[in-house]
Amino acid sequence: MIVEVPGGKDPIAYVWGEMVPGIGTAASKFSMAVYAHTTLGLREFEAARLRIAQINGCVFCLDWRTERDGVKVEDGFADAVADWRATDAFDARTRLAAEYAERYALDHHGLDEEFWSRMTEHYSENEIVELSMSIGSWWAFGRLNHVLGLDTACMLTGGKAPSVRPTESA
Repeated sequence: MIVEVPGGKDPIAYVWGEMVPGIGTAASKFSMAVYAHTTLGLREFEAARLRIAQINGCVFCLDWRTERDGVKVEDGFADAVADWRATDAFDARTRLAAEYAERYALDHHGLDEEFWSRMTEHYSENEIVELSMSIGSWWAFGRLNHVLGLDTACMLTGGKAPSVRPTESA
């Protein structure tokens, strides 16, 4: 970990809440709002979130699975996300969510008319804005946690520490 966290303190709570409370608390609220107020389907939400986690290499984010009403994506979903171009496990919206996440993170200047034509065929303007804000949150905060080494110190709900894996990239 790049920052020194006092013994007994949760690294995320300390860095985000105590070190820079004026910024960290607002960032935390934004991050939580993405999960609490989404209107996107679980599969497209998770496809975009996991693709960003794969690009960022955030160990915590790679281990996390969003749950809605007791439902999570199936085992193997993350592998399908990594292979979003070729997998037959995705409908058009889910594939586009993974593609958008990747292009948002790696080639945002390359988002051309052809891409936007496909997006607007499957997503409303409100959904595009929501997905864009969600991807921005995951990209920024997942990368921050990974860069500072917080991603291996986080605890998943239920007290499980994330498994440490080699960084995955696009």
